[in-house]
Amino acid sequence: MASIAQDIPLASSGDDRFFVRGAVIIALTIVAGFSVQYLMGRSTFYAPPLVHAHAIVFMGWVAIYLTQNLLIGSGRLDIHRKLGWIAVGWLGPMVLLGCLVTLNMVRGGRVPFFFRPLQFLVFDPMTLFFFAGLTLAAVAMRRQTDWHRRLHFCGMSLLLGPAFGRLLPLPLLQPWAWEAAFAAGLLFPMAGIVADLRRRGNVHPAWRYGVGAMLACLVLTEAITYSPVGTALYRVVTNDSAGAAVAPLDFAPPPVGPLVTGRS
Repeated sequence: MASIAQDIPLASSGDDRFFVRGAVIIALTIVAGFSVQYLMGRSTFYAPPLVHAHAIVFMGWVAIYLTQNLLIGSGRLDIHRKLGWIAVGWLGPMVLLGCLVTLNMVRGGRVPFFFRPLQFLVFDPMTLFFFAGLTLAAVAMRRQTDWHRRLHFCGMSLLLGPAFGRLLPLPLLQPWAWEAAFAAGLLFPMAGIVADLRRRGNVHPAWRYGVGAMLACLVLTEAITYSPVGTALYRVVTNDSAGAAVAPLDFAPPPVGPLVTGRS
């Protein structure tokens, strides 16, 4: 995405088709997840400025990712490089706002009832950190298009958790709600591996690093969640807040009446 300084050699038309289509499907999945939430009356625009800023920045990134793939697919490398500068600068606000929204929800005792509060506190920032790491790795590999686009694709797949969290019946998947959403996102790089095997006859090594990073995010999240470190982190974060009265590893009871998110 962030092809800033050097020319990017055009990849094979097969690669172009896969990643353009993949970017479109990722964008549609994210839009569908949040649109379904709103149409079913489970979401509202009556949210505080922090939530709106978070939504605008994250949806802006989705638009950038889709645009960058379309530009490469159409051979517009000049615009792709310029937009890459914006993409790099976009990462900081994404990570910051994502973490602030998570802290706000945990401290307010407003974690969705199908997630363990401590796990929610860990997996949201952890996902962002690994997403940013994969994205920066893709930037570092910008001269090698095959690595560049595959690492970006894995990073974007990590961001699909919130979308699948709205498309999947997560309350029915408790206590494995987050793991189920994570597994759904993992299907995207798996599709890339299958496409490589069919088109190239082998698996590009970038997938091993990208999928390996995604699995590392899963393992590290689980390790921290069920460790004394996680418990101590939760205690520090929720100190002097409503979240301090919420047991870190207990599920909250389902809400009475319709579930509406984004009010506070």
